[in-house]
Amino acid sequence: MSLLIQHIKSLVQVRETVKGPLKGKDLGVLPAIEHAYLLIEGDRIAAFGPMSESPGRAGKVIDATDRMVFPSWVDSHTHLVFAASREAEFVDRINGLSYAEIAQRGGGILNSARRLQETPEAVLLEQAWARLQEVIGFGTGAIEIKSGYGLTSESELKMLRVIRKLGEMAPIPVKATFLGAHAMPLKYRENRSEYLRQITQEMLPQIAGEGLADYIDVFCEKNFYSVEETERILEAGARYGLKAKIHTNQFHSMGGIQAAIRYNALSVDHLEVVNETEIAALRKSKTLPVLLPTAPFFLNDEHRPPARKLIDAGLPVALATDFNPGTTPSGRMSFVLSLACIQLRMTPEEAVNAATVNGAFALEMGDACGAIAKGYLANVFITKPMPSVAYLPYAFGSDLVERVVLNGQVH
Repeated sequence: MSLLIQHIKSLVQVRETVKGPLKGKDLGVLPAIEHAYLLIEGDRIAAFGPMSESPGRAGKVIDATDRMVFPSWVDSHTHLVFAASREAEFVDRINGLSYAEIAQRGGGILNSARRLQETPEAVLLEQAWARLQEVIGFGTGAIEIKSGYGLTSESELKMLRVIRKLGEMAPIPVKATFLGAHAMPLKYRENRSEYLRQITQEMLPQIAGEGLADYIDVFCEKNFYSVEETERILEAGARYGLKAKIHTNQFHSMGGIQAAIRYNALSVDHLEVVNETEIAALRKSKTLPVLLPTAPFFLNDEHRPPARKLIDAGLPVALATDFNPGTTPSGRMSFVLSLACIQLRMTPEEAVNAATVNGAFALEMGDACGAIAKGYLANVFITKPMPSVAYLPYAFGSDLVERVVLNGQVH
């Protein structure tokens, strides 16, 4: 089956080749073809160019007059498998409680863990499938999903099996990350080494044996997991072939970035608080910074990722949603782009690149997703009529995705 999208106002993110994550001046360049066509054969991009070169015929033809076509977003950091929303904590923060205070009272991640442990796998799957369908409708065409609300062997495995089933059901690539070290269960606060033993000697062997995870993650942060604990878990994960993607520097700078680099982490995520030493270390590494601007926005945190400082230092950055029930109850990537422009001072071109090409490299999919390139997966979205690329983050309250194409099929 072939699909021809023609009379495209602007075909965005066209690339002959994509050799690596975009950084420096390249991050601010967004190649596009005006008045273009896009030909899809099966589930792959076959050809594209100016409308004057369009083949004119295909199994199905879509007229995209006045509309733009983008490669689907690549959301490289989510927690969309969870059992219940946490709007009561939203109100607690309005009334003055901090994230740390809520966590110390047994709220936050531990609240989600209690609810998830009580929820049957079939119910979790049904709820998560609805969320995944929603974000696909927002234009996301590849996604990472973490465990981390189980915090027991049984429940972490339950989450990862749900994520595997989502990958089997979904029309988009789904990568799974094991985040057993998301918070310290209350029963182990006085015996932390026992829970670390469970992660490294009980959970990891089962996860690896069933092939349930692509990556391993740790929340390296004050009152969560220390640098030493993080390294112990990453080392164990490496023995089972799991590359690292870690939460770090959300509230404090405490050495998590350097630990991630020592273990050749694929990415370091959050980075609301970063110093010059850490930026210098990242420049010497292949570890990719992933920024999650909706988290500090929702928490009303004064610290925001210093995107300009990172970009001006020559680092590539990716953008992701951090979709979760506590600090980012939204999987809308276009709003992430809006915040990246408004609050992090990224240009629209930088934001699009960070949410497509660089997001794909944060999931080791830079050779298949995130760009309009021959042979790439035909996951794209067609916008409603709009005047420019900048209009997408500018119109932050509008849903500008009119139609989604996944694997060459219109959804």
